[in-house]
Amino acid sequence: MHTPAPAAWLLLLLGALSGSYCLLRMRLGAPGRRRGAGGEALMGFGTATMAVPPAVLALPRTAWLIGAALFGANALQALWHTRRTRRPAHHLHHAVGATAMVHMSIAMADGHEATAAPLLTGVLLGYFVLYVLAAGARLAPIPPGPAAPADTGGGTERTGWALGPEAFRTCRIAMGLAMCAMLLTL
Repeated sequence: MHTPAPAAWLLLLLGALSGSYCLLRMRLGAPGRRRGAGGEALMGFGTATMAVPPAVLALPRTAWLIGAALFGANALQALWHTRRTRRPAHHLHHAVGATAMVHMSIAMADGHEATAAPLLTGVLLGYFVLYVLAAGARLAPIPPGPAAPADTGGGTERTGWALGPEAFRTCRIAMGLAMCAMLLTL
């Protein structure tokens, strides 16, 4: 991607951390959620790879095309899982993200903005901007109203910070922001 070096290194770090977090979720998470975490780890490490400044590592065209095929398979798998789940929106989001990675991989293979379809780039960028705003709004704490019951300290079992919903949502927001940054460079 054509980003200034400091931004590229930050994107690389963000992608690597998100990918590593998803690998942790694969290892420690519930069996039903491990497959999704694996796909998200692929996206995080793909983001990190795309963010490496070309002066440091210039991958050949073949590597980008292999990446596009890998992300394409990931998108098809996510679409396949929408038909038999209670949470199709999660899989659809993952399919859109993988499609964006295919789009960016092809652009990287063909010399960046020379072949990036502006309409597709704009649609994907709009999707991720709206996703980040909506996900951020859901993450923001809502103060309890006057009729809210007091917390007694008992009740739900905690899963720890690594598997808690806040960490998962924060990771998703970070990856959405990374997608926005990378799509802006096309």
